[in-house]
Amino acid sequence: MTKYSIILLTSDMDDFLIGLQELGMMDITRSAKPVDERAMSMFDTVARYGNAIGRLAAFRKKHPDTKVSELPLPHDPETILDSTERHFAQMEECRTTLVTLRKNMEAALPWGEFRSTDVGRLASMGLHARFYSVSKRKFNPQWQADYPLAILNEYGGRVYFTVITPAGETPRIPAEETQLPRSCASELGMEMDKVKGRLRILEEETAWLASMTGILAAAKASIATVLDRYSAMSSSTKEGENTISVLEGFAPEEDMEKICGFLDTGPVVYIKEEATANDDPPVKLKNNAFARLFEPIGSLYMLPRYGEWDLTPFFAPFYMLFFGLCLGDMGYGLLLIATGLAASIKLPKFKAYGKLIIWLGVGSIIMPLLSGTFFGMKLADIIPMPENIKSLFFSDMKMFWFSIIFGLLQIVFARILKAIQCFNRKEWDPALTEIGWCMIILWAASAYAGSQTGNSILPKTANIILAATGTALVLFFSKPAKFFLLRPLKGIVSLYDITGIFGDMLSYIRLFGLGTTGGILALVINSISMSLSGVPYIGWALAVLLLIIGHIAVMGLSCLGAFVHPIRLTFVEFYKNAGFEGGGRPFNPLKINK
Repeated sequence: MTKYSIILLTSDMDDFLIGLQELGMMDITRSAKPVDERAMSMFDTVARYGNAIGRLAAFRKKHPDTKVSELPLPHDPETILDSTERHFAQMEECRTTLVTLRKNMEAALPWGEFRSTDVGRLASMGLHARFYSVSKRKFNPQWQADYPLAILNEYGGRVYFTVITPAGETPRIPAEETQLPRSCASELGMEMDKVKGRLRILEEETAWLASMTGILAAAKASIATVLDRYSAMSSSTKEGENTISVLEGFAPEEDMEKICGFLDTGPVVYIKEEATANDDPPVKLKNNAFARLFEPIGSLYMLPRYGEWDLTPFFAPFYMLFFGLCLGDMGYGLLLIATGLAASIKLPKFKAYGKLIIWLGVGSIIMPLLSGTFFGMKLADIIPMPENIKSLFFSDMKMFWFSIIFGLLQIVFARILKAIQCFNRKEWDPALTEIGWCMIILWAASAYAGSQTGNSILPKTANIILAATGTALVLFFSKPAKFFLLRPLKGIVSLYDITGIFGDMLSYIRLFGLGTTGGILALVINSISMSLSGVPYIGWALAVLLLIIGHIAVMGLSCLGAFVHPIRLTFVEFYKNAGFEGGGRPFNPLKINK
C-alpha cells in the first residue's frame, strides 16, 4: 500500500472528495460510525432504505402472483419509502387483528347466535343475565323449571345457557359462571372479512411499491455516497482555524500512476510514501484463482494485519482435504461437484461459491478414495479387483492414524511458516525455537510410529540429530537471556508446551470421527432400503425413495460437520501454530455507491 498525505483548503474539500469518489481507488481514513447528528441522520436513512428494499424483495418472493394496485403517489423516493413503511406497519396490524379475531371467534362459536345489545336492554329493565357452561352429563333439566333459563347452544359435548334474574338475586346453580363474548361468531366472521379485505388491498398496493425498488436503491446509493464523503470530510484534520484540511489515504501501488495523475491536477498538496504497519493501513488480499475462493472462509475470522502474511493460500489445500476427510464419501463428492457446476452456470452471482463447492467436491473424492467409500459402500466389495489392489484401501484404524499424521503435518507446516516470517523480520530467537519444535515433533512422531511397527522409520543417527538439535534449539532460544548459559535453565519451562502440541494433535481425530460417522449413517440407509425391497409390488420403489431421501439427509448433515470442523482446526490449531495475529481492516476505497 502507498500512503498519501493530502493538504487542501477546506472550501475545496467537497469538490475534491467528489472527484476522488469518481476515481474510486483510494481508501480515505474515515470513521466507521456516525460522527455527529447529520451523519447519524444519513446513517439511519440509509438503514431505512435498506430495510425497505429487503422487506419488499421478501414480499415479492412470498407473493409473486399478487395483483398489483397502483398508488396515486409521485415517483419520489422519500414518499415511496414512507408509504412502504406505513403499508408494512398496517399489514402487520391487520394480521395481528386477524389473530385476535380468530381467537375471539373460537371462544364465541360455542355460544351460538346472540346480540350483545340484548344484555344491555335487560340491564335497563332491572334484570341481570348470567351465563354458564357445563357438560351435557352434568346439566340438570330441573334448573329450567326453577329459573327462567334459556339454552343458547350445545357444542362440543357442553351446554351453554343463560339465567335471567332480577338484579341482586343469585341463582343457586352448581356451575361455574362465565362471561359472554362481546360478539357472536357470525359478527366476528364479518369483521374478519373486512380486515381480510383491507389486508388484500394493502398487499396489492405493496406489490406496486415492490416494483419501485429501483428508485429506493438509487436513493439509498446516493445517500450512502454522500455519507461516505461526509465521513471522510469529518475525519480530516483541520488547521489554520478550519481553513486548511489534512486527509490521509491509502491505495495499492499499482494504482499510483492514476492517483497521482488525479492529485496533480487538483488544488492539493500531497506526499506519497510506502505505508508501514504503524500507519494502520487497510488490507487488500491478493491471491491466485484457487486461494481466492477460500477468502470468504478466512474472512469469517479476521483479516491479517498489515505486513502480516495472508494464510489463505496456505490453509486452502488443507481445508479442501479436511472437508473431504470429514465428508468421507466419494459419492457425495460427485454430487457436490455436480451442484457446484450447476450453481456456476445457473447462478452467475454465486459463481465463485459454485467453484468453491466444486473444489470441496474434489477433496471429497480424493480423501474418501483412501478407504474406498462410495455411498456408504466399499469399492472393494462392489467392484471385483485383485487382492493386492484391495489391500491398498485403508482400514478404519489406518484412517484414524492418517488423520492424526495429516494433522501433525499441518502443525509442522504452520510452525515452519511462523519460523520463515520470524526470519524475514530478523527475529532469530523465535525462528530457531519454531525450527526446534518442528524437529522434536518429527522425532516424536517417527519414534512412536517405529515403536508400533517394530521398524525404525528413520535411521538412528537421524533420530538422534532431530531429538538433540530440536531440544537444544528450544532450550537455548525459547527464553532469551543476557547471559547465554542461563538460557537452558529458563528454556526448560518451554518444554511444557509439548502438552499443547499433543492437545492440538488430538483435535485432528475429529476428521476421522466425522468421516466414519457419515459412512456408518450411509451404510444404515443402504441396509434399511434393501430390507424394504422385499415388500411385495412396491418394495423397490420404496427402497429407491428411501435411498434418495436418506442419502440427501446424510449428505446435508455430513456437509454441515465437514464445513464447521475444518474451520475450527484452521482458526484454532493452524492459525495459532502459525503465529497469526490478525486485526486488519478491509480496503474500502472512497467511491460512488451503486
